[in-house]
Amino acid sequence: MNQRMDEDRARLAGQFRQQAGTRIQRESPLYVALLDHTADDVERGGAAWRLLAGRARQPRGSVLPMRLMAAAHRLVLDGRAPELAAHYPSAGGTRPPDGAWPAFERLLHERAAELDALVDRPLQTNEVGRCAALLLGFATVARETGLPLWLLELGASAGLNLNWQRYRYGAAGPRDSPVRLPAPTTIEALPAVAGARGCDAHPLDTRDADARLTLRSCIWADQPERLALLDAALEVAAAWPPAVERADAVEWLEQRLRERPAGAATSVYHSIVVQYLAPAKRTRLRAVVERAGEEATAAAPLAWLRLEPPRHRRVAAALAELRLTTWPGGADRLLAHAGYHGIPVIATDPGASRR
Repeated sequence: MNQRMDEDRARLAGQFRQQAGTRIQRESPLYVALLDHTADDVERGGAAWRLLAGRARQPRGSVLPMRLMAAAHRLVLDGRAPELAAHYPSAGGTRPPDGAWPAFERLLHERAAELDALVDRPLQTNEVGRCAALLLGFATVARETGLPLWLLELGASAGLNLNWQRYRYGAAGPRDSPVRLPAPTTIEALPAVAGARGCDAHPLDTRDADARLTLRSCIWADQPERLALLDAALEVAAAWPPAVERADAVEWLEQRLRERPAGAATSVYHSIVVQYLAPAKRTRLRAVVERAGEEATAAAPLAWLRLEPPRHRRVAAALAELRLTTWPGGADRLLAHAGYHGIPVIATDPGASRR
């Protein structure tokens, strides 16, 4: 029994340290400090260990460290953690990140029951900045097919990225949009959209205050610019509620692909989703898309756009790959490298979208 406990502590502490050590996580000094301290606390059997011990054998893909950060952030945002809020820029805090641990540790003690309920919520990072990268793919599909896009997003969360055509990118897009993103390359006008639908295993309704709080809590607390971007996208969603269905991604996609219309370029897309799918589900997803691709025609083409971790680890881990496969033909290409939050976008062929 003691050996199993020791193994679980080591496993859990390792998860927190691994997360703290990622290149992208280093963009958040506050969370790096809290993740490292939490790992130490787990090893000595402190409040973090007592809270998380029963979850020590959850798969790494369940991102338990970030679920804990989101749970604590939620308590900060709704006013239940004023001491910790002093260190959280998202709540107006200005105290340094390296002094946040004592307040965080007290929160683990004093709000254990609330954190215990919140930490099991799935991580819902509906990262609007990824639209800057996705636009490069959408523009390429529209240019090559000459058709409007029929969009199908997998793992859409609250559907904020289904509204990408209502955001402003440099000089392109609605002038009055509150969402402002850098253009991935020179784009004069946004592609036409024939329709946009999405699915998620746990979709969030942007009209619901609790759902909006969930989305805000998943943003890293010391990155207020991301929080402001999310809030702007929620403003757009209030006028244009995204269509997101609760469904298994592969089953939903299989049905939607049977309904794809002629006269539009069906575009399946997802961003930082596959890591949450079991290997068998990933294999089935590919099979479903490729089978539909075999039936694609010039009048009803198919595109598969994905912003996901790199295939080969020699590529800088701080950047994801934007890949596009198109049918007829099944040609696959790397369009760009991009930040996991969408920015920056480094096109492999900067002129691809406008030729």
